[in-house]
Amino acid sequence: MSSDWWRGATLYQIYPRSFSDANGDGVGDLAGVTARLPYVASLGVDGIWLSPFFTSPMRDFGYDVADHLGVDPLFGTGAELDALLAEAHRLGLKVVIDQVWSHTAAEHPWFRTSRASRDNAKADWYVWADARADGSPPNNWQSWMGGPAWRWEPQRRQYHLHNFLPQMPDLNFHCPAVQDAVLAIAEHWLARGVDGFRLDTANLYFHSRDLQDNPPLPENRRGDAPVLMQQHLHNADQPEAPPFFERLRVLMDRHGEGGRTRLAVAEIGGAEPLPTMLAYTRGARRLHTAYSFAFLGERPDAAQLVRHLAPWGEDEGSQSWPSWAFSNHDAPRVASRWGVGGAAGAFAFGGRADAETVTAGATPITWLALLLALRGTVFLYQGEELGLPQSTLAYEDLRDPYGLANWPLNPGRDGCRTPFPWQADAPQLGFSGAARTWLPVDPAHAPLAVDRQEADPDSTLQATRRLLALRRAHPALRLGEQEALMAEGDVLVLRRRHADAMAPDALLLAFNLGAAPAVVSLQALARPAAGTAPLFTHAGARLEGHQLHLPPGAVLFVALA
Repeated sequence: MSSDWWRGATLYQIYPRSFSDANGDGVGDLAGVTARLPYVASLGVDGIWLSPFFTSPMRDFGYDVADHLGVDPLFGTGAELDALLAEAHRLGLKVVIDQVWSHTAAEHPWFRTSRASRDNAKADWYVWADARADGSPPNNWQSWMGGPAWRWEPQRRQYHLHNFLPQMPDLNFHCPAVQDAVLAIAEHWLARGVDGFRLDTANLYFHSRDLQDNPPLPENRRGDAPVLMQQHLHNADQPEAPPFFERLRVLMDRHGEGGRTRLAVAEIGGAEPLPTMLAYTRGARRLHTAYSFAFLGERPDAAQLVRHLAPWGEDEGSQSWPSWAFSNHDAPRVASRWGVGGAAGAFAFGGRADAETVTAGATPITWLALLLALRGTVFLYQGEELGLPQSTLAYEDLRDPYGLANWPLNPGRDGCRTPFPWQADAPQLGFSGAARTWLPVDPAHAPLAVDRQEADPDSTLQATRRLLALRRAHPALRLGEQEALMAEGDVLVLRRRHADAMAPDALLLAFNLGAAPAVVSLQALARPAAGTAPLFTHAGARLEGHQLHLPPGAVLFVALA
């Protein structure tokens, strides 16, 4: 199983709207992505995760799909998508695409048919329910976009479920025809040549048939929005999901014959994601891997980090493979959330990030080194390699429906989606030739633009390349076992080992995630290889005999004897 390309791989997430605009309309597109793929390949990543480019009314910017097989003209054409796939594969990059199957746009032909009557061919393709006697929704389920998760449909005189926007109705995966239709979509894209799928909101595919009310969360765990005040026992994480994933895995494996494994990775939301992640990835018959929001909120200390990591080396977890992300298109950028003096901001879809968790000493390089040190598959969000901070937008510039609904308490997700800075002194930072872009470029990103960092050997970009080269060169980092030797306060010391009889590999990885300097004695923990220089250092970390000196934000990677 260790020969599978996705184990220990790093996938670079591209949000096409904000990456590169080739046609000058102010919105990033597929041709822009293709033109920039040599840069992506130069980082040393294994592939890309491409956020949605499908036909969509764009209420949720592509995560509301009206045609799962079509390319939205805003992003380009089918031929341009094929050119992107060909160029990525020429450069040795895998291409994993988003698949949004839990719901569709209201404009989808399936929903137009389903809403028309209670007895048509697709009548049960979506989640429909009668009103209560007083006309209110069937239960207390809440939408992640605000308000009840039910919308009245006059044509059917019933409510339909929507876990997100009212115009994003949920598919009914209890209907066998829906499962077959979704697998046909997967078949189409696998035949088209993609290397895998990132399954959006995978734990929302199924709901409880009896539509019971969700119970409230304990008061000390309740968030500041209705959806964060209840346990999602009945609209998520249902037991019917793993059998469907087994059907999907059969299809993926059939297209992976001949050594070209196709990857299926699930996004798992919720307050307690680990049981669901294990259930969806256990063994070799279900999904390959899954990631959660564990590291997309408040900054953990060393002990909290280990609590998230430890189960993957124990019992059931040892039979599964995790994935990790510190940033993505739904969360404030980690450089601000956990970084130097930045505003923690609000965590979209997960409550607020506590400003007290922001670390005075850590830098973006600290977090990149930690992410790339972890056992699992890594997702690196565009701009994370530059250390981009979260952007602050004026209310009139917001586009995210979540931010518009929750402003000013939570400004939403636009701050992590602003256009990518390619050239510090170019109009629109080299992202577009348009006078106005779909979100404004952030002037604070100009000093961090690619062209500036390319010329600086000490930049975050160059550190990213060095770290990715180490991950590719050392089996211990890519595939090895992981053991926490120390997790005290903000000091974390990991040992990664790969027990290859021909070329054993063992590394010690030390981090100071906090603002106070630390000194660690390695005498009882591990023995660095004699006469070997550290493989990577940051922020003045140094090894003197058995003493490890870690200034604030410091990182040290060293080979072990």
